[in-house]
Amino acid sequence: MQGEVENIIGALIHQLELPTIVAGRTDAGVHARNQVFHFDLPRDHPELEKLTAERINKALPGDIRIRRIEEAPHGFDARFSALWREYSYTVCDDPTGPQPLHRHEVLQWPVPLDIDRLNEASKYLIGIHDFFAFCKEKPRATTIRELQKLEWHRNEDNYVVMTIRADAFCYSMVRTIVGALLPIGDGRKPVTWTKHLLDQEEKLSHIQTMEAFPLVLEHVGYPTDEELHARQGETRARRGMDRDQGRST
Repeated sequence: MQGEVENIIGALIHQLELPTIVAGRTDAGVHARNQVFHFDLPRDHPELEKLTAERINKALPGDIRIRRIEEAPHGFDARFSALWREYSYTVCDDPTGPQPLHRHEVLQWPVPLDIDRLNEASKYLIGIHDFFAFCKEKPRATTIRELQKLEWHRNEDNYVVMTIRADAFCYSMVRTIVGALLPIGDGRKPVTWTKHLLDQEEKLSHIQTMEAFPLVLEHVGYPTDEELHARQGETRARRGMDRDQGRST
């Protein structure tokens, strides 16, 4: 997606390279309903008036759409100014399977899921924790994150939907959390298993990282315009500390 957008916008304004910064780089196969990105151009750029959502969308493939394009306030950075990212993950536990039109958006689960058990187990993950057991480890990168929200409900199609929000996520963290929680929801694991996983110092190979296609980036939250620059500096400093310190326990 990012490469397609860069190529189309770059071609419209006759600029060979136009690097963009996105709010969150998602795993391959993950969808985004409200991704945010920015790029830098001088205000006197001669082709600036060509940058409209309508013109860009005419050249984009059908699975990408620009909803709005505008000049960002001073201090805005799509990645480093963000306060949180919120994702959803949708599961069908009906034995007949999801509706055909939803088959590329919904995970089929063969056993009925208990919403109360899922929500009870999710409470152990809320807050600041080391999510080492749920992340693919990267050199010199911490796995400590602040999980702000983790809730499950049934939607109008009777699908089971998880909503998860954090300041940032590790690689594959959300899909592994889903893989840990579904066996609790169907009764195979105790509700306290998530607490047990947080205490692990080593990887547990039997935690499944679930499919990417039911995962959707739903929203990205930003502070007020006056706080954007301060938030950017704070996040950059923390990311720098993460690289220096590596994983902390």
